[in-house]
Amino acid sequence: MAKTVVRDEARQRRRRTKQGAVLTHAQIVETALRMLREHGAQGFTARRLGLALGADASTVYRYFAGMDELTLAIAGELMRRAMEHWRPVGAWRADLRALGLSIHSAYLAHPQAAVLTASRVSGRPEEIAADEAVLGLLREAGFPDAAAVRIYHVFIDQTLAFAALDAASLALPEAARQSDEEMWQATYATLPQQTHPHISATAGLLMARMNSSAYPAALDLLLSAAAAELSTVAEGAAPKPRDGC
Repeated sequence: MAKTVVRDEARQRRRRTKQGAVLTHAQIVETALRMLREHGAQGFTARRLGLALGADASTVYRYFAGMDELTLAIAGELMRRAMEHWRPVGAWRADLRALGLSIHSAYLAHPQAAVLTASRVSGRPEEIAADEAVLGLLREAGFPDAAAVRIYHVFIDQTLAFAALDAASLALPEAARQSDEEMWQATYATLPQQTHPHISATAGLLMARMNSSAYPAALDLLLSAAAAELSTVAEGAAPKPRDGC
């Protein structure tokens, strides 16, 4: 017989945990985020989660159909935090930039969870709210629907791809991450001009940039291209002056 899953609006245990606390959906997700931060995806199991909650492993399955559903709930929580800190000002380009940076920042605050969830499509209300916001900004700015969907697609995939890439670096063991960061000075900066003229000429600039995320620059390039496209759309929609006027 299939397990009975408690619905979102009623996700509270009928019995207390061993510590006397009553579990909630939000508490399980928060504990899962902490487990991922401390143990990584390898330690993200129902048994460990139950121990961290002071409950049996089977308790998780009263709130979620499985660990995969919990993973999607974590994705939703990261997006909720991103939206929570986003404050639109009524200018589509500034608002999209702020939203992209907010999503990127929310995922990087939990790098292990970001690596686990950035490629997932959760279909949860938090994700849907973000998608609706992006499409709304683009359509209300005047982009035709086909262009709005294309730019939305690039925007959200670019944001989550950079979140996954940057989070993967942050999730590395400290020694490995430090070794990667030092590589630009230890190796690239020492390459001779005779064999690697272009790297040699730009070594200082590479060292200054390559250990920080390229996402803000990539986002600005995307928004500049979108703004140029919108200008073309506006020019095409403007009435042409009559001859002699």
